[in-house]
Amino acid sequence: MYLLGFDIGSSSVKVSLIAGATGACIASSFYPKQEMKIVAKQADWAEQDPEQWWKNLKLALKDVLAESNVNPTNINAIGISYQMHGLVMVDRKQKVIRPSIIWCDSRAAAIGDQALKEIGEKQCLQSLLNSPGNFTASKLKWVKDNEPEQYSRIHKIMLPGDFIAMKLSDDIQTTAGGLSEGILWDFQQNEVSRLVMDYYGFEASFIPEIVPTFSVQSEVSEQAARELGLAKGTKISYRAGDQPNNALSLNVLNPGEIATTAGTSGVVYGVSEEVAYDPKSRVNTFAHVNHSAEANRLGVLLCINGTGILNSWLNRQVGNSAFSYEKMNELAATVPAGSEGLSILPFGNGAERVLENKNPGATFAGINFNIHSQAHIFRAAQEGIVFSFKYGMEVMKTIGIDAKVIRAGKANMFLSPIFRETLAGITGATIELYNTDGSVGAARGAGIGSGYYQSAAEAFKNLTKLETIEPGVNTDQYQRAYERWKTELEKVI
Repeated sequence: MYLLGFDIGSSSVKVSLIAGATGACIASSFYPKQEMKIVAKQADWAEQDPEQWWKNLKLALKDVLAESNVNPTNINAIGISYQMHGLVMVDRKQKVIRPSIIWCDSRAAAIGDQALKEIGEKQCLQSLLNSPGNFTASKLKWVKDNEPEQYSRIHKIMLPGDFIAMKLSDDIQTTAGGLSEGILWDFQQNEVSRLVMDYYGFEASFIPEIVPTFSVQSEVSEQAARELGLAKGTKISYRAGDQPNNALSLNVLNPGEIATTAGTSGVVYGVSEEVAYDPKSRVNTFAHVNHSAEANRLGVLLCINGTGILNSWLNRQVGNSAFSYEKMNELAATVPAGSEGLSILPFGNGAERVLENKNPGATFAGINFNIHSQAHIFRAAQEGIVFSFKYGMEVMKTIGIDAKVIRAGKANMFLSPIFRETLAGITGATIELYNTDGSVGAARGAGIGSGYYQSAAEAFKNLTKLETIEPGVNTDQYQRAYERWKTELEKVI
């Protein structure tokens, strides 16, 4: 029996098929092969067409089914991982009303800040564990204020993964975890937040049916089965935002465990059983995939918007797309730790929560025309990304998340030895790299939700550790470079 995982990112849609018995990935593909377009009609805006996610999913799935030659009737269940905080709106015919306002769109930051002041910081943080900030609820309020015609057509609002599940099944549903990512969940009352819904003036009917994260939520419809080449009735049994799902894929489910990822954006995600929050909402607390009213399992999330996107920008603009990322890493390795005084702040991808929703843009500081080269820029960028992680992890530590061991999939920025060694060196944490990713994690989640696996322990018994990185010998150099980097940051925030 096989399990299928979909990972709906802002860069691409990835599909993986795993063998349930062994957990081995049988086939995997992603589309598009170049990064998916993000439309920015104005500064700080970021939109994507949800139908494009669906088209890319179909292309990737077609590859996977062809490569694996698996009979679709032998696919037990489907799991869905998705980019968090996006807003999808559909009418009564399940047609998308407008492009999705995605996670890195900053247009609603001021709306969320005003809500925090008017509702009250204490009330927001105690009930929501976060400021309304620039999250899904505030994005919906922006639509209400600025696009009343589109707003009037709303039948249901969804997160990106809910949209994909709707396309698969015709059922419109969501989860408590998803609503918590949108700042629409009240942790005190364990229900949809009437506080936020009433303050913003939203209709209660906008919220879809709420289903458990791990459960047989719906089944593949006849129409979707024909469109995708799947069997009608295939179970859809798991959905979660990409960062809770990344933690699941690394078997990070218990208090004190830490997961991280560094794709377009970068995230450090720690699990806590304590209802804790940062008073300034610089890091955010959401329901983890295994959270319940009986047992708190909360994910404390640090997000840095400008991570891999800085590396890809440098590849195009500084390397003229002539270098592979491996070549960029090789060049960076020719430069000593600290990049000989060059510091790069990676904050060029929208407002940063860790900076209290400020958007200072990216900064290159300390450039010396007689010393610095492409290689210095490549290394300083990776160090700057790591230093932004360190800066946020200092905030996480104040609410009880202290990283001693960090788990990550061996992918994206974690393919770079410099990135890994710098992160271990500046944080003092041991880094463990595993053979997994979001789509494989979603497939395992589907196995748990469908009952194919009797427990998470069974689902992850074959998870393989590929590499361990211990803090190295350049600790003092990293610390000096970090202090210099922080000095530059303080000049712009």
